[in-house]
Amino acid sequence: MTRILAISDIHGELDLFEELLVKIKYDANQDQLFLLGDYIDRGPSSSGVLNLVGELLTKGARVLLGNHEAIMLKACRSGHPKPWNHWIKLCGGDATLASYGYRAEDFEDAINSHTLPIFIQSLPKLEEHLQLIETFETYIELEDAIFVHGGVEPGVAMEDTDPMQLLWIREEFHAGYKGEKVVIFGHTPTYRLHHDPTNYNVYFGENNIIGIDGGAVFGGRLHALEWPSCHITSVEREKPTSEE
Repeated sequence: MTRILAISDIHGELDLFEELLVKIKYDANQDQLFLLGDYIDRGPSSSGVLNLVGELLTKGARVLLGNHEAIMLKACRSGHPKPWNHWIKLCGGDATLASYGYRAEDFEDAINSHTLPIFIQSLPKLEEHLQLIETFETYIELEDAIFVHGGVEPGVAMEDTDPMQLLWIREEFHAGYKGEKVVIFGHTPTYRLHHDPTNYNVYFGENNIIGIDGGAVFGGRLHALEWPSCHITSVEREKPTSEE
């Protein structure tokens, strides 16, 4: 039987992502991999994660758009200072640029002259990854489950939902979802769902929702959920031991 494996919110943590794929013994010829978004920002290796995501996509993985990829696209494609500054200063985009070998200051002239999209097209790897991101899906719906980055809008059919809602929704979904299909999602670190700053475990809500963003980039865990068994495999950074 083909395993369905879901991973979300890698946020530039390439080493953890590679470790997790090894730990779950992922086999592209036998397993179906669903990646639920937020591959970039804050962590050290966003470019490397997107390289690997692209490779996995060509081998059959299904790849969803996260809100951080949407922020990056808007920042780079619009050419306007406001979305650019929002990405760089508030969302961890500075770390993403650093993973390509750039600083935010390298883009100042293009921002000031309103030529940012043209300038970015001259940067091969960055432009390649933007084009990759533009191919990502927004949700995956099976007979018994929905896989999505942020969540679903309660009472609204998937095909009628604003795609941005699927990336950004939080509390309205967490508390208000009452559907029969289980929704597997990322976006909201599970310590917030558990209301416990030390609990990075996968969140199993009583209303058919499963949150798998273990906050890896914040010192938590990167999870893989196997569906429908709900078996969890996790990796995390080794915590430094204190010397007595």
